[in-house]
Amino acid sequence: MEGLLRQPEWRVIDQSGVGPLFPALESFGYDDTLCASVGAGKAPATVRTWVHHNTVVLGIQDTKLPYLQEGIQFLNGQGYQVIVRNSGGLAVVLDAGVLNVSLIFPEAEKGIDINRGYEAMWALTKSMFADFPQRIDAGEIDGSYCPGSYDLSIGGKKFAGISQRRLRKGVAVQIYLSVDGSGSKRAELVREFYRRAKKDEATKFFSPEVVPDVMASLSELYRCDFSISDMMLRLLNQLQHYGDRLYAGGLNEFELELLPGYIHRIVQRNEPYLAMQTQKEAGS
Repeated sequence: MEGLLRQPEWRVIDQSGVGPLFPALESFGYDDTLCASVGAGKAPATVRTWVHHNTVVLGIQDTKLPYLQEGIQFLNGQGYQVIVRNSGGLAVVLDAGVLNVSLIFPEAEKGIDINRGYEAMWALTKSMFADFPQRIDAGEIDGSYCPGSYDLSIGGKKFAGISQRRLRKGVAVQIYLSVDGSGSKRAELVREFYRRAKKDEATKFFSPEVVPDVMASLSELYRCDFSISDMMLRLLNQLQHYGDRLYAGGLNEFELELLPGYIHRIVQRNEPYLAMQTQKEAGS
């Protein structure tokens, strides 16, 4: 599936070093903006990298948990803010040791098959670690948080999950890479969130039975002290093979006009959950 990675040019928008003042909600506004722009032919294929500190991103399905506010209050008490993304999937943990990568493609006339997008991200990730002997597998890891058919794992331990967002003829394929820190501790946090937000009540929607031991970081799996900078270097080195031109850039004028509207939409969608956290802060 490397053909999808081969683009005339790749624009790189690197927000991995912005720091804790970069709100996670804005990231989803950025990706929607880029989907609309790339899909309209206003910008080339784009890779955006981003890191957010101490944030748990819930899926829409998670918001239907019967004791959601108790779960959110637990996460707040552990120092994590909570947001709800505008796409599928379930809860994931973001922190300073997790690198997020979004690949934004223009959708071809016949469209990009959904599995083709996943396969492209899997191929890129494998190429980033081709100098190691361990095999990177794709397939659902039972007991992981936010399980999916394109969980990436080594030896049965998940280190990454892939999702997609499609908007206005643009396709964003998104991955989180657990670079360093403890994968099992992140999983313990999510397990406790579900324990408090669901309790023993039966629900119509699936929520995972998280088993912390099935999750790990790349540093743990490769027994290397990887950093976010190391991952960025590996990513950029591989992208050089897939485009005639690779360059660092920012948003163009068309995108700068679109961005506030998309950020406003995701903030509006999050107002009920932001209010839960505000109430907790006011009462503490």
